[in-house]
Amino acid sequence: MTGPSALLELLAQPRVLFPLVLTAKAALLTIPLHLAAGLGLGAYLARPKAPLRGLVEMAVTLPLVFPPVAIGFALLLLLGRKSMIGSWLLHGFGLEIVFSFWGVVLGSFIAGLPLIVRPVQSAIRSFPERAVEAALVLGKTRLQAFFLVVLPNVRRTVAAGLILAFGRSLGEVGITMMLGGNILGRTNTLSLEIYNAVSTGEFETALALSTILGCASSLIFLVLKRLGAL
Repeated sequence: MTGPSALLELLAQPRVLFPLVLTAKAALLTIPLHLAAGLGLGAYLARPKAPLRGLVEMAVTLPLVFPPVAIGFALLLLLGRKSMIGSWLLHGFGLEIVFSFWGVVLGSFIAGLPLIVRPVQSAIRSFPERAVEAALVLGKTRLQAFFLVVLPNVRRTVAAGLILAFGRSLGEVGITMMLGGNILGRTNTLSLEIYNAVSTGEFETALALSTILGCASSLIFLVLKRLGAL
């Protein structure tokens, strides 16, 4: 790879272009999922007396402390065709998670989930309750108070968490490898294709794809600095 033209020529190859498009599609699809789950779970875990709070908090935090490959293996057993849940999804809805695009999306979602839930949980917990109580006195429901009072005040935290979760989704390997299968032309994401290229000695391809991930990571860093999250 001698310059930008060689890089563009390399990226135009179908084998290289596919994981780029697949990774972008999966990461973009996780954004609304992370937003909904981040707000819902963050608000739920911010309640000190929420039922099963400790269990839910442990499940959300698990991807940060447990090996991703092990999480992927557990999901493989849980969602495979012969499992109860996997069989129900396949025969009831025609939805196959394992070794499919949806497995890639699920892996990306789980990997980035703690990075949006935990900051939102902390921000909501530290928000003054008297502001919410004032909205309730004025006739707003608790749900209305959340969206009209709490959310506008924690929006920077939500945005920063979304960006962090998005960045984590871009670089996910372990869960995706187990759940998606690293099938060429089907579930080989950008990070997995770097691994594949190195395994076959195609170091120029690996370098080009690593450069793209590096540029994306740098952009994420700059946005987070702009938001004051770093």
